[in-house]
Amino acid sequence: MATITRTFNNNRRSITTGLYVVAVVLALIWLLPLIGGQRPYRLVQSTITGLLVGGIYALIALGIVVINKASGVFNFAHGWMMLLGGLIFYSFFTSSAAGTVSPAAAVALSLLTMIMVITTNGWRQLMQPRSLAILVIGTAVFSGALLITGANLQFVQALLGAALGGVLTGLVVERFTIRPLIGQPLFAMVLMTLALSELLHGITQLIWGSVEIPLQVFTGVAQLGIPSPIRIDGGETLAGTIIIRTELLIAFILALLAFGGFVAFFRYTSAGLSMRATAENQKLAQSVGLRVRTILAVAWAIAALLAAVAGVLQGGATSLSLNMPLLALRAFPAVLLGGLESIGGALVGGLVIGLVQEWANLLFPGSQAGTELAPYVVLMIVLAIRPDGLFGQKRIERI
Repeated sequence: MATITRTFNNNRRSITTGLYVVAVVLALIWLLPLIGGQRPYRLVQSTITGLLVGGIYALIALGIVVINKASGVFNFAHGWMMLLGGLIFYSFFTSSAAGTVSPAAAVALSLLTMIMVITTNGWRQLMQPRSLAILVIGTAVFSGALLITGANLQFVQALLGAALGGVLTGLVVERFTIRPLIGQPLFAMVLMTLALSELLHGITQLIWGSVEIPLQVFTGVAQLGIPSPIRIDGGETLAGTIIIRTELLIAFILALLAFGGFVAFFRYTSAGLSMRATAENQKLAQSVGLRVRTILAVAWAIAALLAAVAGVLQGGATSLSLNMPLLALRAFPAVLLGGLESIGGALVGGLVIGLVQEWANLLFPGSQAGTELAPYVVLMIVLAIRPDGLFGQKRIERI
């Protein structure tokens, strides 16, 4: 018995890898007949749909990764921040189209956002003459932009309103919930994000109710000559017609543009460089003169802005409902799959999870295998082989 135990301990890694290989082979033997029984056009359509859905997941995962890199917190309120941003966009979009944007709401949103931006490094900043001038000018500019009436301006005004709302949400969350917990156990911050999710849940229901709201932001694509939906004849090769939802395709393209814009900001700007330095080592960044608290506030503002963009895109592709925050739960496997600290991993993880979800829905119709089982099975397999994710960094702490 001792010899068997010693042999197992000496070859544990090889034995574990062999067991995983056997499990994968058995899974392929089980799945290949199911795949072979599908028509080719359905396989292609599920692949395309999975990639398009995965683009939204990647943008959601990016917001979660930004917060984790900056403060080490896994933000469980990200889904509700998405819904809040989408609902703010909807309110300004419909009000602007009807010419009934509330001046009080526009001024209040602009004023509060400017106050939170100016005071990121402390409330004393608000008393300086330069800060007061910036406050007045910024409030006047943003509130004026939200109140301007004109043809085809509702999308721009709604986007500005959602951006201000997202930044304000991120700064308020960081200032009043996360900053007081700096130095406390990390578990306290995680519980705070759970409490925030319930608070945002109550706020959205109190203001907008619990009824599903259609967000008609992509209805104008027909005027551009883009068919909706897009139909591709597969001919005899695919034995069917591939149907691509135009709204989902546009949301995917915009999500990739937002993802690329953040990557460019993160890599090529001084603010992005400061965020990268703070993410690596907060104490070292503070020792060289970086304002860590301000950088953390910027990180939360950017994450909330990304959440608002994801909420608008997902709402435009489907609708705004209380089920939207569940997308963040589906994006969690994408975050862990790519690596908690990897921005590129968020993109790869989102695309992989989208593909897995749509293929599982194709192979197991009428079940919840695609949304509730398959992504987490893939996640378990990857983490068992690579505990830090596909692109995660291994950290070795010396004691």
